[in-house]
Amino acid sequence: MPEFNDPFLTAWALVAGADPRLAGIVLLSLEVSMGATLIACVAGMPIGALLAVGRFPGRRVLIVLFNGLMGLPPVVVGLLVYLLLSRAGPLGQWGLLFSPAAMVIAQAVLVTPIVAALTRQTVADEWTEYREQLRSLGASRSRAAATLLWDGRFSLSTAALAGFGRAIAEVGAVMIVGGNIDGVTRVMTTTIALETSKGDLPLALALGFILISVVLSINAVAYALRGWAQRRWG
Repeated sequence: MPEFNDPFLTAWALVAGADPRLAGIVLLSLEVSMGATLIACVAGMPIGALLAVGRFPGRRVLIVLFNGLMGLPPVVVGLLVYLLLSRAGPLGQWGLLFSPAAMVIAQAVLVTPIVAALTRQTVADEWTEYREQLRSLGASRSRAAATLLWDGRFSLSTAALAGFGRAIAEVGAVMIVGGNIDGVTRVMTTTIALETSKGDLPLALALGFILISVVLSINAVAYALRGWAQRRWG
């Protein structure tokens, strides 16, 4: 029994002592995933809103496409981004492969369809409720989309959180394009996978504790924010 508890005790000691190596890995993970989520929100939310209120040829095909892309295999995305950023690829001259920027790109590709699809559903529900009112005010569809995005900003935090959760938990794509280089591109998920295979369970457990805590904390903040908004504005 003591042997089973030892890795957990050592892991808690690493977390409580703010181990520098641990802190660096956590900070890089947050920077990469938050950057990817921000890009996904900037790109995905307007797309989702326009799919919700727009009427144009191919709209239904795009809705099905984005819904399907929510389940993109991470390793396939990693492979495609790798080919784009490799020296022989069209973006190879930028020298982004095996860098945090490449990891941000891969995560953003994975997260954008999730944000777009969830945004479309949220805005579609609001469009059903406020369509006649917005039309009576003479709002164009693009203006209506922008208005509904702003009006549903607290509800849309769920879409952003879903994207962030997918990004920070990602391991396959970031390992392919980032290379899991110590001190450069090693994030929480890739470190957990590596250290577990090496038998260094304390570090893997410590990062697991932090990863779960980050996800739960952000969801708690978002839940509290939505509750406050409902009380404030009804």
